[in-house]
Amino acid sequence: MPELPEMENYRRKLSDRILNIPISKVIVNREKSINVHPDEFQATLIGAKVIFVERRGKHLIFHLNDGRRLLLHLMLGGLLYMAKEEEERPSRSTQIEIFFGDRILCFIGLRLGYLHLLTAKETEKALRDLGPELMDRRMTKERFVRLLGTRRGALKSLLVNQHAVAGIGNCYADEIAFDAGIHPSAKVQHLSEVSLERLYDSAVKVLEEATEGGGYMEMPFSTDDRLTGGYDDQCKVYDREGEACVRCGTAIARIEQSGRKAFYCPSCQHEE
Repeated sequence: MPELPEMENYRRKLSDRILNIPISKVIVNREKSINVHPDEFQATLIGAKVIFVERRGKHLIFHLNDGRRLLLHLMLGGLLYMAKEEEERPSRSTQIEIFFGDRILCFIGLRLGYLHLLTAKETEKALRDLGPELMDRRMTKERFVRLLGTRRGALKSLLVNQHAVAGIGNCYADEIAFDAGIHPSAKVQHLSEVSLERLYDSAVKVLEEATEGGGYMEMPFSTDDRLTGGYDDQCKVYDREGEACVRCGTAIARIEQSGRKAFYCPSCQHEE
């Protein structure tokens, strides 16, 4: 599932390609991926312009020039692809296509994901339960420590809880825990203030590096995209079961935690 770095990568690339270009055509191949009738969806978008692309957690918000919004959540398996010519279209089927001049923004894999047409107020309501973001300028180490100090439960479960902290999923929760040297099953309420401060530093470091590295998504955003997916090879533990730890050489292990896989180093990460 795309997480904060992947969605921020998409946001930056979209901001360079689609802003203030009138939408000339809209194709809806899967009605369940939108929240209104396809005729209304198409009629509203054709002729409209995206004036700003915002990211909130794992969501993208396309601000339209009439004040309305398109709220995107790719969920599990969702991808974006920008085709410039008809022959550049991806081989996978698309659920929605939006045409910006000679570019086509393809929404792929929206089996669980969605692109909803909303008012500003409806968008705010849809996102109101999301927790704060670690990359927000208002987030500080002190605030992070206070925030986690009110929580209980396993570290990984907390990091992927979008009501607690927005934007982190399975991959980066594991990478953050590894960088901080904390076991994914460690109880947050038992972590010292020093450990929580180290966790904050690791979270900021991993998310910044992953964002600048293009995230871990394998499929490029366009034919000339050389960045997207670049961070995949830099993951230290996620999906690396059996491989040698880059710190100590111990084999990376995998456990099941609340129905999720968690990858970690048995030697480097401790429950403290």
